Amino acid sequence: MNQYGKYEDLFLEIYDREQVQLDAQMKEHIYFKVGGSVDILLLPDSLDKVVKSIKICKENKIPFYIIGNGSNILVKDGGIRGIVIKLCNINNISVDGDRITADTGALLKDVSKVAAQNSLTGFEFACGIPGSIGGAVFMNAGAYDGEISFVIEKVKVINNKEEIITLEREELDLGYRHSVMMDKGFTILNATFKLAKGDKTKINKKINELTVRREQRQPLEYASAGSTFKRPKGYFAGKLIQDAGLKGFTIGDSCVSNKHAGFVINKGNGTAKDILGVIAHVQEEVKKQFGVELMPEVRIIGED
Repeated sequence: MNQYGKYEDLFLEIYDREQVQLDAQMKEHIYFKVGGSVDILLLPDSLDKVVKSIKICKENKIPFYIIGNGSNILVKDGGIRGIVIKLCNINNISVDGDRITADTGALLKDVSKVAAQNSLTGFEFACGIPGSIGGAVFMNAGAYDGEISFVIEKVKVINNKEEIITLEREELDLGYRHSVMMDKGFTILNATFKLAKGDKTKINKKINELTVRREQRQPLEYASAGSTFKRPKGYFAGKLIQDAGLKGFTIGDSCVSNKHAGFVINKGNGTAKDILGVIAHVQEEVKKQFGVELMPEVRIIGED
């Protein structure tokens, strides 16, 4: 039963019909390709619609979730009661000298491409991260010895009073897979990055090298949410999992990748229950064998 579909008309006052979807299948909107339906999926194309949507949800006590392009999310098989606001259509990217401002739904790879086109260096690390700016800033994403905290200058957010405010870098409390937005539940609207002028040929060479490295080492041919676990202090999650003999461990159609043990993958017909079972078993075995607790990096939402 759709518990919150009765609020559809409130959103249709500000959205076009095709931007409001009842009982949308979340497996069609996340990289893992699993998960049940959400009562209402909203696809805003402006920051104004995002602000108004959040206000409607709070005024009517409707639970809501903000997602980008779904690259770091696992939705459970029972789906989501409430609203999902997917920000992938808010994706403008602009350049002003050595600064790039990107909307929350802009893809990291597109921002990296724009930076290269403008001979700006510092964002190459993000060329292969499959996420969007909002999610990347929210969790201070990183790869290949780079991370968002190295280049970010400021972030525009919606705070808990539905006010649009700007947070400067020193206010962001950026740490390993952490930010103040995560603590306070702020919604990211856009972010400005300060880069450096560089040599376009060298920038593109580095991007190409990182792309090849990623393709060789990661199971990109399967559905996943990227690195499944956070890096425990003093260790690498993938090596711990491999040393525990868990490469290839399978439940249903989900397994630990044989190519990179840090990835739990959906081979095609997996379910969220399968994936969660693999995650739980990996955590249990690594804890038993090495005394190390692995924490999921993937965001898990919804009902069983």
